[in-house]
Amino acid sequence: PQQVSAAIRLLDGRSVFLAAHGEWSERVGASRVAQDDSDAALLQAEANQAVTDRKVVAPYLIPVSTENGQITPLRYREVLRALGPSTHPEFGRPATATTAS
Repeated sequence: PQQVSAAIRLLDGRSVFLAAHGEWSERVGASRVAQDDSDAALLQAEANQAVTDRKVVAPYLIPVSTENGQITPLRYREVLRALGPSTHPEFGRPATATTAS
């Protein structure tokens, strides 16, 4: 299955996703997607280095699907982390959170 790396940013406690060139983005749509186990191992190694560098904590891989260029987490917990709280829409992330730009 396709996977992306998620973590918690130490600076502000926000959920973030590993993007290109080692950056961490609040937008799941900017994530680098592992297509196989080998890619996933590389993502996890890079995420673990970010822990050592004190950028993030608790990185882990989450399964996603990609359709029409949109990255969508498959588990409800990660959908909440990617798109915001399940309370009032005013407090969630914008609908564009799954887009890359």
